[in-house]
Formats: sequence, C-alpha cells, structure tokens
Amino acid sequence: MTDAGPSSPGCPAHAGAVRLAGLEYQQTPSQLYRTLRREHGSVAPVLLDGDIPAWLVLGYSEVSYVTGHDELFARDSRRWNQWENIAPDWPLLPFVGYQPSVLFTEGAEHRRRAGVITEALSGVDQFELARECEQIADRLITSFAGSGQAELMSAYAHALPMRAAVQMCGMPHAGTDTQRLVDDLRISLDAAEGDDPVAAYGRVGERIQQLVKDKRDRPGPDVTSRMLQHPAGLTDEEVVQDLISVIAAAQQPTANWICNTLRLLLTDERFALNVSGGRLSVGEALNEVLWLDTPTQNFIGRWAVRDTQLGGRQIRAGDCLVLGLAAANTDPQIWPDGHVGSENAAHLSFSNGEHRCPYPAPLLADVIARTAVETLLERLPDLVLEVEPEELTWRPSIWMRGLTSLPVRFTPVVQ
Repeated sequence: MTDAGPSSPGCPAHAGAVRLAGLEYQQTPSQLYRTLRREHGSVAPVLLDGDIPAWLVLGYSEVSYVTGHDELFARDSRRWNQWENIAPDWPLLPFVGYQPSVLFTEGAEHRRRAGVITEALSGVDQFELARECEQIADRLITSFAGSGQAELMSAYAHALPMRAAVQMCGMPHAGTDTQRLVDDLRISLDAAEGDDPVAAYGRVGERIQQLVKDKRDRPGPDVTSRMLQHPAGLTDEEVVQDLISVIAAAQQPTANWICNTLRLLLTDERFALNVSGGRLSVGEALNEVLWLDTPTQNFIGRWAVRDTQLGGRQIRAGDCLVLGLAAANTDPQIWPDGHVGSENAAHLSFSNGEHRCPYPAPLLADVIARTAVETLLERLPDLVLEVEPEELTWRPSIWMRGLTSLPVRFTPVVQ
C-alpha cells in the first residue's frame, strides 16, 4: 500500500490517498488498518485498481451507519461517479458492474428478492446438511488420509463448501466440473495476475444458467427449485443472478473460514490442549476468526445517494464506499483494551442492515465450516503443520482473507 501523491481534479481522495495494493498490505493488513486509522480516522481516502478513487470505511460505528442507512448509501452501482474512467476489462468489474441480482437491488425489490432466497434456504434441513457435509468430508479425507500429508486449501477447505453448495442447489457435483467452478469463482472474486475475472464470471453464469434450465424442467427438493417455484415469480435470469450470489457466498468465504480456523487451531497454544475432538474450542476458534481474520476483509460497496458527511469526511453523491469489515471488527473504539472477545458475536463479518447476508445463510455456513473442522480433527487427531507458522502466506488480496496453502502432516490412516 503506497501513497498515491496528488489526486486528480474532482477526485474524492485527497493527496493522502493510498493504493489498496502491495505485499505488505496483503500479508499484514491489520497493521495497515491501524496506520490508516491513525492517519486518516475512521474513513480513509483510497485508490482502487487503476487509481480509481474510493473511501475505505474503517470504523465499526461508521460501517454500521453506512449499512443501516440505505437512503444515504445505496447498493445500485449505476450511481457511481467514476464509470467514465472504468475500462471494460477492469479487474473489479465483477464486484461493481451492475447486474440484475439481489446484490444491487434496493427497497421493495430487494426485500422481494432477498425474501425468496431466505425462504429457499430455510428449506435446508440443518441436521441433514451437517450429515451431508460429514459424508463429503469423509470422502475428501479418505482421498489423502493414507499419504500422511496433504495441502488442505485445495484438497479440503475449498472443495467441501463447494460440494455442499452445489448439492444444496441441486447441481450434479462431478469432481472436474465442481473444481472448475471453484477456480472460476476464485478468479471472479479475487483475480491473481494473469487471470481474467470477467471471463471467469461469465463461465460461472453459464453453468448456473444450465442448472436453472434443468430445474425448470425437472424440479427437485433443492434451493434452485424452491426459488423457481416461489410465488414471487422470479424470472429465470433473476434466479440465475441470485444463485450466483448464493453459491459464491457459500463457497469462497466459507472455504477461507474453514482454513483460517484450522490455522488458528494448529498454531495457537490456547487451543493446543483441547483441539482433538474439542467441540467447544472449535466453536470459539470459528468465532474468533470472524473477528480477527474474517474471510471477507473488505466489501465493495455502497454508493452515496447525495452529498453527505461520514467520519468527518465530505462524501459526494456517487462516491464509492468500501466496507472495511476486517478493520471495523478490530476497531479500538469497541475493543479499547486491545483484546477482541471471541465469545461475542456482534462482528460485522456477515455485514449489517438490510443487505447483510440473508438469514439463514450464516447459520448454514456455520454448519458447513464447523462440520468440516470437527470431522477433520476427529479423523486425523494428530494433525500438525508441515511448515513453521511464519512460513504460511496469505493470498494476495485486499478482499478475501485466506491462505495460499495449508500443508499438514499426520499419521497415515490405512483404509
């Protein structure tokens, strides 16, 4: 993250704006959040890819205010005052390019669309989901248990929530196709150098379009069919767009939640004595990760409906605000003694307000993550890191918080 120098005329970011990029930011974002807060307060001027200006909202109360006041900070990105500066291949376009999905709807239309998702997800039996996740976990663990070592990000953490998500949605989950979907979701949400996020998002859309077509012809006891049959009468395109949001939210953040929790359990001595079969400590670890290493660090965003003020900053109509969820969760205003209480569940990891992750999605994500972690520790009770903790590296992302790899070793299990 570097100082951007003088800003362009009309740019909301003043001369102190910083670029949300750089290796230091990617590996130790918490330190840089503290620096931004110290130098700029609770709302900091930043530059996105291509030096596009935006505001990063760092304060817990400020993020809560933005997400709780849709009349001032709305979700329809067509309000943005920077569209003339956005190239067709801009890497963040899958985040902010307007789509007719629940993510960008507002008011009564958002309530209608979110209501369909809520009712479709409410039809998922959480006990059945836990049983299915345990079966998925067992199959994945069996595939590497005999070798005595594994790289858990690819072999387990990413694979399990995707298989659970496509099963919930009624999609056939053949291994190769599921892995391609995992890869394309990762690229569209969090592109690395050389990736094409726009093309990846298009491939995701094509797969979901086929799923919706199949379920329109042959409905079943799944989320997709319930969305199609809902009396709100969503069009196929609306269902496609909203399913993309559901599956993306179920896979990438949950995968990183699983892996970040495993990292905590394997590296923090507070959990070392209780980790094997320790269900209470697993629950505490899952919640602590949502506070300290939340899978979605930053979320883009909200767009100012009119000129207003926030955190002492003058926000212009059409300005983009990035929700600093990770920074807000560690705001010293709510943790004045510097100790984040993991027993508290008031974090912003699932956002806040009308556009928060719709109920019961956080509960289903918890079932998936908790089952994944507990099943792994029960099957492989002597699991340890293959490398020193300081050798683990984080993905080069300002958006998602997850490891590039999690290599482990354990006593081989003969099947």
